[in-house]
Amino acid sequence: MNIGLLARIEAKPEDADKVEALLRDALQLAREEDNTVTWFAFRESATTFGVFDTFENEEGRAAHLQGRIAAALMEAAQTMLSSAPDIRPVDLLAVKLP
Repeated sequence: MNIGLLARIEAKPEDADKVEALLRDALQLAREEDNTVTWFAFRESATTFGVFDTFENEEGRAAHLQGRIAAALMEAAQTMLSSAPDIRPVDLLAVKLP
């Protein structure tokens, strides 16, 4: 794995619990993606969330961006988020896994 995505998600205060639930539920979708090596959803503050995931190649990253998790986030952006998710591609320099 040498590439990834880092997404920052800002929920509307009244929808933060719904965004948390959406991200928790997205774990099953991530497990179904063959090209997603690792997938993490996290919370930074009461309304700020994030997702970090990794891929072996650009094809896997592109497939993920066209997948069900991305579609759910874009749908949520219309009602539950204060702005569109900030999704950035990253190159991994070093990795430690168990």
